[in-house]
Amino acid sequence: MRAPAATKRRSARSAVLSARLSGDQITLQDDADGSIKACFNGHSASLGKYQPGVLERAQALHPGLPLSALAGGGADDQALDRLVRRLARHGLLEYRLAVPGSTATLVVIEPQMADYWPRVAKLAAGDRLTLSRFAYLRRRGADMVLESPRAAALFRIGDPRIAATLASLAQPRSVARLRRQDGFPGTDLLALLLDCQILVTVDPETDELPRADEGDAHLVPWDFHDLVFHARSTEGRQANPLGGLYPYAETMPSPPAVRPCWPGPTIELPNSAAEPPSPLATLLRQRHSTRDFDDRHPMTLAELARLLDLTARVQAKWQSRLELGETIAEVDYAARPYPSGGSAYELELYLTVAHCTGLDRGFYHYDADRHALNAIPVRSQAIDAMLASAEFAMDTAAAPQILITLAARFDRISWKYSAIAYALVLKHVGVLTQTLYLMATEMGLGGCAIGTSNIDLFGQMTGIEFHIEGPVGQFAIGRPDPSPG
Repeated sequence: MRAPAATKRRSARSAVLSARLSGDQITLQDDADGSIKACFNGHSASLGKYQPGVLERAQALHPGLPLSALAGGGADDQALDRLVRRLARHGLLEYRLAVPGSTATLVVIEPQMADYWPRVAKLAAGDRLTLSRFAYLRRRGADMVLESPRAAALFRIGDPRIAATLASLAQPRSVARLRRQDGFPGTDLLALLLDCQILVTVDPETDELPRADEGDAHLVPWDFHDLVFHARSTEGRQANPLGGLYPYAETMPSPPAVRPCWPGPTIELPNSAAEPPSPLATLLRQRHSTRDFDDRHPMTLAELARLLDLTARVQAKWQSRLELGETIAEVDYAARPYPSGGSAYELELYLTVAHCTGLDRGFYHYDADRHALNAIPVRSQAIDAMLASAEFAMDTAAAPQILITLAARFDRISWKYSAIAYALVLKHVGVLTQTLYLMATEMGLGGCAIGTSNIDLFGQMTGIEFHIEGPVGQFAIGRPDPSPG
């Protein structure tokens, strides 16, 4: 007789989450005093001192060290756990989810923030999950990656069946139903995605898709493309190369500084250079970026007060009644020296002060209505990090005397404008930056616009989530160094 056909699906082996070094060029080395360091690309990072045997166990990080190996209570396990977490804080680890004994990788998790550590929460069979409205799957080279601007890590998808499972989560699905799908990747992956807010939970009572807030009312006014742009064009929440790295120098020639002339007739315009320049024209021609400052004679509190008064102070306030069908609202408006779409004036000024006569080193918010500075208590290391980042961005040997961070209250602008809110924020950064440049020039001060900012560091210093109020520009200000060169 023929054996009866199997009626039960063969149980699959559970996938295991492992930590591994994120590049083939990373090596772990020890010194005679017992300290261990990570070496990569001509650099090294000290990881502390450890007892003998820890480095040997850590070599498993090349193929992949199961995180379960760090869960033991012994002294060796604790030391290995400390070493692995220090590697993670240096951005030298990634995490692989795979079935033991298989060469195929289900998912590789690439941290985008220095404090990311995989957290696998328990999921019940009745828990219902769906994709966040900010999650997206895209091609990166030959890989498919799953990302979200809210996530501290991205997920490199190695099994196409996982992409199919993710697509099905456009509608809420229970964990029990997902388990019955072919190629189910396991609940650990679902928990990891939930921890990164790529998946969100659905109320089982209503089984409705989550509202636009996804558990955070401050997310309501954000459009998908705006939040992605904000997180991916700044430092702090992504690990992509950023700044003046000349990424296409090897693949294409440098575009010309001046556009080639259009063919056809040309109308020559009168030259105004022979006319006496107005004060404004003089300022426009004198304006330039200053990157070196005279710390022996720093700018004064009185100069700072004048600069802020004439560039950013609130000049008037009023209210206007808005009627949209049955919706009636009283809307606040203000006027400041620079233009702002819809009189939104969503930009706030935060000052990191290194040297200013009459003002202590520290971190301050400029109250543009009261024309006052509010001191914000922060650690000295955070001030150092903010100034060091500006120094690096300007490619100078010293930090600016004062660093002005332009931060946006995003809901203020997106409450009115749809699809163009973040674009308007950046336009406002441009006009305020030019206003600061011109006033600094008029006062004999030097300024320099800075193209990068760290939204995670700012969040740590203010305690404000990056999507509520965050940096969108920076401006260094101080007394110019009179020495040549």
